[in-house]
Amino acid sequence: MARGRRAVWPFETGGAGSVDAAHAQGAKTLQPIRPPSATYRTRIADAASQLRLPTVAFSRELAAAGILMSYGPSISGSFRRAAVFVDKILKGAKPADLPVEQPTTFELIINLKTAKALGLTIPQTLLQRADQVIQ
Repeated sequence: MARGRRAVWPFETGGAGSVDAAHAQGAKTLQPIRPPSATYRTRIADAASQLRLPTVAFSRELAAAGILMSYGPSISGSFRRAAVFVDKILKGAKPADLPVEQPTTFELIINLKTAKALGLTIPQTLLQRADQVIQ
């Protein structure tokens, strides 16, 4: 690897321009550092695809938009836990007395369509562990 070039490139999700900037600086794989708005999801996936850059994120919505894969907390699991807290508060618990919780359920989403477009083969063992495989 050339000096100053990183294999995984964390980038601000400012749309396709940030993908181009990361590519210009030698990125081999992209990793958004915060979830992009719905406006940018498809633009980021399209730009990464055009530049043939595998992109990994923590938002299932990005995998659905066309990035290679995502691994992150289950949003539906978090909403279920939030409902438990709402129930406790409605029954009289003080919010300040409730413990802070970390996510306990994580999802791995793999987009095989994108993998094929990038010429990548995803190992069968990884596909078996995925919570969802997008064909």
